[in-house]
Amino acid sequence: MPDPSLPPVLAESAKRAWQAILERADTSTAQALGDYARQGELAQQLFHVLACSPFFAELVRRKPALLAELLRNSAFEQPLNEAALRGLLDAELLASDDLGLTLRLVRQRHMLRIVWRDFTRAADTFETMRSTSLLAEVCVAAAVKHCYRALEQRFGSPIGRDSGDAQSLIVLAMGKLGARELNLSSDIDLIFAYPESGNTDGAKRNLSNEEFFIRLGQAVIAALDQTTPEGFVFRVDMRLRPYGESGALVHNFNALEAYYQEQGRDWERYALIKARPIVGDPGRAQALMASLRPFIYRRYVDFGVIESLRSMKQMISAEVRRRGLHDNVKLGHGGIREIEFIVQCFQLIRGGRDLGLQQRLLLAALEECVHLGCLPEQAATELRQAYLFLRDSEHAIQGYQDKQTQELPTDALARGAMASVMGFADWSLYRQALDAHRARVSQHFHQLIADPDEGQDNPGEASQLWGEDISGEALTALGFQQLDATVALLKEFWASRRVAAAQAEGRQRLEKFMPQMVHACADTDDPDLALARVLPLVTAVVRRSAYLVLLLENPPALRELALLCGASPWIAEQMAQHPVLLDEFLDRTSLYSAPCKAELQSQLQQQVARLKPDDLEAQMNALRYFKAAQVLRVAASELGERLPVMKVSDNLTWIAEVILEQVIAVAWADLTRKYGEPARDSTGYGFAIYGYGKLGGLELGYGSDLDLVFVFDAAPQGTTDGARSIDNAVFYMRLVQRIIHIMETRMSLGKLYEIDMRLRPDGNSGSLVPSVEGFARYQQANAWTWEHQALVRARYVAGDAMVAERIDVIRRETLCQPRDAAAVAQEVVNMRAKMRDHLLPVERDDAFDLKQGSGGIVDIEFMAQYAVLAWAAKHPQLATWPDNVRILEELQRAGLFATDHCRALTEAYLQYRGCAHELALQQRPGVASPARFAAQRAQVMGCWQELFGELPKGVSMA
Repeated sequence: MPDPSLPPVLAESAKRAWQAILERADTSTAQALGDYARQGELAQQLFHVLACSPFFAELVRRKPALLAELLRNSAFEQPLNEAALRGLLDAELLASDDLGLTLRLVRQRHMLRIVWRDFTRAADTFETMRSTSLLAEVCVAAAVKHCYRALEQRFGSPIGRDSGDAQSLIVLAMGKLGARELNLSSDIDLIFAYPESGNTDGAKRNLSNEEFFIRLGQAVIAALDQTTPEGFVFRVDMRLRPYGESGALVHNFNALEAYYQEQGRDWERYALIKARPIVGDPGRAQALMASLRPFIYRRYVDFGVIESLRSMKQMISAEVRRRGLHDNVKLGHGGIREIEFIVQCFQLIRGGRDLGLQQRLLLAALEECVHLGCLPEQAATELRQAYLFLRDSEHAIQGYQDKQTQELPTDALARGAMASVMGFADWSLYRQALDAHRARVSQHFHQLIADPDEGQDNPGEASQLWGEDISGEALTALGFQQLDATVALLKEFWASRRVAAAQAEGRQRLEKFMPQMVHACADTDDPDLALARVLPLVTAVVRRSAYLVLLLENPPALRELALLCGASPWIAEQMAQHPVLLDEFLDRTSLYSAPCKAELQSQLQQQVARLKPDDLEAQMNALRYFKAAQVLRVAASELGERLPVMKVSDNLTWIAEVILEQVIAVAWADLTRKYGEPARDSTGYGFAIYGYGKLGGLELGYGSDLDLVFVFDAAPQGTTDGARSIDNAVFYMRLVQRIIHIMETRMSLGKLYEIDMRLRPDGNSGSLVPSVEGFARYQQANAWTWEHQALVRARYVAGDAMVAERIDVIRRETLCQPRDAAAVAQEVVNMRAKMRDHLLPVERDDAFDLKQGSGGIVDIEFMAQYAVLAWAAKHPQLATWPDNVRILEELQRAGLFATDHCRALTEAYLQYRGCAHELALQQRPGVASPARFAAQRAQVMGCWQELFGELPKGVSMA
C-alpha cells in the first residue's frame, strides 16, 4: 500500500524497488514481506522510505532477509539503545574473527533503522544525530578493543615509563561526533593520544609506546575506513591532530599539551570546543581534557581572538564564492557552518569566564548565548529553527544515497524525494522555506563581526590624535579645552616605557584604538577630564591588548566607558584596577539595570553552579567578580539617574546579602567535608548572620564595610558527625573564621568586604560566635545602652532562618524592655557627645560633615534609636524595622513625632545619603557646603532640641 502522499513518480519508483526486493527474496521471506506490505501505516512508511532513499532500497534488495528481520523484531519502532548495541557488537565479535565484516554488517542493520526513523519522522533531528553518533562511538570502541588485543598478544602491553601503569589509547572525537551531532553519512574527525612514553612488556619483542599506538591507530582506521564489498563503517579524518597530515598519528599527553601551548592556533581552539573522549580510561581522559581546557578557553573574556575569527569568517565567505557552494546546505551562505561559527565565536570569546558556554551541544550553547545577552532571543530562535531545518535537509540529502555531500540535488526524482522527506508537496515550496531560513542565518552571520574598516575615522585625522604628531588643532576641533595638559598627557603616554615595551600586535591595536578613544571622550561633557580618567585604564591594559580589541569591536561600549569615567573618578579607578569589568560595558541594558535580590541570587547561582565545590580559589574569584560587576551596575544606574537613593542602598545591601549566603555555603561545604555536620535541631545551618549599622539598616554605600554578628544554635557540648569529629562550638568558630577568610583575603579583584565584628557581645574580647543563649543573656543583663542602640539597627541577613526567628524574638524583647525615658535620653546625648569629640572634635564653619556634623545623619539616627528604646515598651511596632526611614514612619503613625518633624527628618536623611553617594562616586570626602543643607540642618537640630529638651552644658547639639 504505497504512501498516498507520494507524487506519482516517487510512488512508481517505490513499486519498482519493492518488486526487485521480492524477486531477490526466498519464498518464506517474500511471503513475510508481503504480509508487512498489507499492514496499512507500516506499509505506507515502507514505501515512503523506499521511494526517498535509493540507499535503503538497494541495501534491502541485496538483503531482503535483513528487512524481514528488522520488521519482525519491530526494530523500526525503537530508537537506538547504546547498551544493547554495545552488547550485541561484543557478542558478534566473539563469534567472528572478522572485525571489518562484523562492523560493516552492524552498520548496515542500524543505518537502515536510523534512515527509516528519520525519513518517516518517527525520530526527531536530535535522535537521528545521537543515534548516528552512538553507532560511530560503539564501532570505534570495538575496533580499538579488538586491534589492541591483537597487538598486545604480539608485543605485550604498553607500560608508562614513570608510572609503571599499563597505557590505553584515548580517542578524542572532534566536530559533530564530539557533540553527538553526527549526520547520516558523515566522516568522523578523531585525534589519538596516550598518557605516557615507555615500552611494551612483550616477552619476545617489544615496541616503544609510540610505535605501539601508531600501529593501533593505523589498524583502527583500516577497520573503519576501508571500502569493501560490504561498504565502509565510517570514513575517518585525522587532519585535526597536531601538525595535521604531516604530524605523527598519535601523541602522548605531554607532547599534546606542549604543542597546543607553544604552537596551537586559534582555529585549533575552535576545533577543540567539541572535543570529547569516546574511548580510553575515563580518569586519564578527564585529565587530558583538563590540560587542554586552558588552551581552548582563556581565563577571562577573550576579545583577542576576534582577528582570527574575522579571518575565519572571511575565509568562509571566500570559499563559498571560489567553490560555488551556493547550493550547499552546510557550507553555502546561510548554511550550517555559519550557525556553528556564530555560536562558537561566543564560546571562544566568553567561554573562559561564562562557564555555561563550555559545552559541546550547539543548541545548548546557543541558548546560553541568549541567557548571557550575547544574542537577542529572536535571533537565537531564528538560528535554532534554521539549524534544525538545515540538519534535517542534510539528512535527507545524505540518506538518499549514503553519500557524504551537502549539495542540494539537481535531478527531479531526487528533488521530489527530498521535498517529500521534508514534508513539502513539491520542490519549489521546500526551496522557498530553505531560502528564507538561509537568508536569516546569513544576516546574523554578517552582523557578527564587523569589518575592521567599517566606521573608521579619516586616517589623516587619526595620525593627529595619536603618535608623535599629536595636534592641538585636531583636539580643539573635537571640543577639547585644556590643550596643553591633554597633549602632554597623550605624548607622555605615547613615549612611555609601557607602550615601547608592548609587542607588535599590541602596538598595532593601540594605533587603532587611541583615535577612537579620543573621539569617545570628545562626546562627553568634559573631554579633557574624561580622557585623563580613561588613560590609566589604557595604560593598565597595553600588555593585555585583548581588552583594547573588546572596545574596538564594540564602539558603544567605548562611548559608555568614556561617559561613566568622565562622570565618576571612582568608576575610572575601578576600571583601571580591574579591566576585566570591561565586559560589563558590552550590554548597555544590563549595565544600567540593577537587578532585584531574586535576580541577583539567580545570577550568582548560575555563575558558581559550574564551579567545583571544593575549588575554593575559583569560588572566591567568582564572588569577587560578581560583586565588582554588580556594584558597577548600581553606580552606572545612579549616575544615569535610574535609581533613587533608597534603591541604590537597597541594591548595594542585596549584593552583600547574596554574597554572604554563598560564602556561608562555600565555607560550610569546606568544613563539613573535613569534620562532618554539627548536631543541631534545625534543618539548616544552625547558624545565622546579623547585619548591624548600614547593612542592618539597608543603607550600604559604595565602600561600606560590614558590621556583622554571628550566632549559632546548637548544643555547645555536642559534636560533629564526621570521622574527624570536633565540638560544635569549635566547628562554628572555624566556620566564622573561614567566612572571614573568604571575605577579606585580597585577590586580583581585591577583597569582598572588610568585616567589623566589634558589635558582638563583649566586643573584641568576646567569642567570635556566641550561642543563642549566650547572646540572649548578654543583651538582657550586660549590654550597654549604646549596644541596645546598635541592636535597633540589627537585621538577619544570611544563614539559617529558624535560628534567625529566635534571635528576632530576643531582639524584640530586648528593645521592648521598659526603660526610664529620661535616663535613656541622657545616655544617648552623652554617647553622641563622646562620638563627636572623638570623630569631629572641631566643626568647621565652611564645611558640613554629612555624617557627624550637627544636624547630620548621626543625629537623625540617634533620635530614631532613642525613640525605639524609650517607647517600644508601649509601642512594640517601633521595634519592627531596623532602618531609620521606616522607624520614622512608625513614629508618625503612633503620633509620637509630629508629622512635619517626621517628614523633615526623612527628607533631610535621604538628601544627606544621596549627597554621600554622589561624593563617594567623585572620590571626595563626605563633606558638603554648609549653605547647601542649611535649612535641613536647622530642622534636624530643632527636632533634636525639642526631643531632648534643655541639655547639660557641653553636650548641646546646637
